Amino acid sequence: MKKKWVVSAKRADFKGIGEKYGIDQVVARIIRNRDVVEEKEIEQYLRGNRQDFHSPYLLKDMNKTVEILTEKINGQKPIRVIGDYDIDGVCATYILYEGLSTCGAKVDIEIPDRIKDGYGVNEALVRAAFDEGIDTIITCDNGIAASAELKIAKDLGMTVIVTDHHEVPYYIEETGEKRYILPQVDAIVNHKQQDCPYPFKELCGAAVAYKVITAMYEQFHIDSSELNLLLAFAGFATVGDVMELQGENRILVKEGLKELHQISNIGMLSLIKVCGLEKAQIAAYHIGFVLGPCLNASGRLDTAKKALKLLTTKDFAQAAMIANELKMLNESRKEMTDEGVTKAIEQVEHTSLSEDRVLVIYLPDCHESIAGIIAGRIREKYYKPVFVLTKSEEGVKGSGRSIEGYSMYEEMTKVKHIFTKFGGHPMAAGLSLEEENVEVFRKEINENCTLDEETLTEKIVIDVPMPLSYITEPLIEQLNILEPFGKGNEKPVFADKNIAIISACKIGKQKNMLRLNLQNEQGAKMEAMMFRNCEDFELFLQEKYGEAEVEKIYRGEPNHIRIAITYYPSINEFRGNRKKQVTILGWQ
Repeated sequence: MKKKWVVSAKRADFKGIGEKYGIDQVVARIIRNRDVVEEKEIEQYLRGNRQDFHSPYLLKDMNKTVEILTEKINGQKPIRVIGDYDIDGVCATYILYEGLSTCGAKVDIEIPDRIKDGYGVNEALVRAAFDEGIDTIITCDNGIAASAELKIAKDLGMTVIVTDHHEVPYYIEETGEKRYILPQVDAIVNHKQQDCPYPFKELCGAAVAYKVITAMYEQFHIDSSELNLLLAFAGFATVGDVMELQGENRILVKEGLKELHQISNIGMLSLIKVCGLEKAQIAAYHIGFVLGPCLNASGRLDTAKKALKLLTTKDFAQAAMIANELKMLNESRKEMTDEGVTKAIEQVEHTSLSEDRVLVIYLPDCHESIAGIIAGRIREKYYKPVFVLTKSEEGVKGSGRSIEGYSMYEEMTKVKHIFTKFGGHPMAAGLSLEEENVEVFRKEINENCTLDEETLTEKIVIDVPMPLSYITEPLIEQLNILEPFGKGNEKPVFADKNIAIISACKIGKQKNMLRLNLQNEQGAKMEAMMFRNCEDFELFLQEKYGEAEVEKIYRGEPNHIRIAITYYPSINEFRGNRKKQVTILGWQ
């Protein structure tokens, strides 16, 4: 797979910004690279807090939603929250349930089963709610695309409120104009509506739920400190649902992490413990790669109700038991994913798939819930848009993951006649089709593809070409103010060239990591770690310099190897000793 290194060359008065805000010019440059330009934006990026949250009442229909819910709570009408089975849906459901309960609501919760029900509210869930005497349905993280299903609820005389963050469905008229399809319900809280004045358009479903409860607590005169627990879950879901960590989202996560560091929720505490973490140490990374996947595994391989039970239980023993189950489910999910990735790579490497610009991989025996994860891993390896399809009871289901420059949803609309169902956005999508159309889909999606060599070359954007000799402890400490890192606020990438490898050794139980001692052309020495792709790195060195030269670095002997690296600096603290080191991200 080709990779092209490019240096971000966005201009600004870095010296002036550094002096004004008391930060290193390197930090000023990184902030500019994240398109944070205006003084107000820089101030908010560096020092933003919950005072900078937008008012929930800027969301269209918020007043109406508060009025309806207040009336239902005062009349003790049964309310049912219908969520979704992923991390965002689980957190959003918990936020609405906990928040409405605090307001005195007679409320219960329902989450669809991924395999039996599929995504979002459906007719069976609506009719079950009606049969059980539910007066009001409030959706979260779903509902905006469920016009037909929610019409049934309205026809049955139920009150319906939709809270969601997904794109509003549309069709394109012959004139080329988009015609949006909104469900005909009592209130819709979704900032993606065309006429919603809310200034920030990237909230996740749990953050929208948090906004609803913020407004409800105001209405019921509940102390705002009661929102702290819910803020932790809104921030958790924002990271877990891979939302853009910019603007209000970045503050949501920053403030949410503070609340997570002192969380009292028994279920979350049990999950943190079983994952071997300390709550005070949790960063966005741990949500994205340790805790979040455990909550997600519940909805993937079992039922998301288990994850919800973890968050709502008040029993320590039960919480510990469920947390252990979720961790084991996630371990099982990892094994299944690795197996699926191996099979997918075999298909790409040993069939005509390798010639396609859009990869359509059919793994009939793969569990449909992990198709998206496998698609993401294959996209990383080949840097191409990827659809992974699996066999289900109703035909074939699939998930897609895209690359920059290829809008998955728009490309799918060009071949929509093939699908029985599809939806998504530019970077990810879901679909259903008949098994006989798998090859038709592969052929047509590629025939319509306009991706060129340039777009199919992954660009590694270097924030700052910075010699190792410039790295200081104060600079490393300052880089912490850029956190939390994630989509839209990626960890900065630094680079240095003409680096000599003084020595190297393989470490770890499987000897699959490398510790290296480096020296740059200015003579600065630095310890470096490489945690991933070590075999590829060694192969690269052998092909470029020969096995004899590579052997020398493992013996710590003088050699002719010189490389350019991309890296991130950190401080390694062990038994009271602190030293600077870098993590190698890539090489040339």
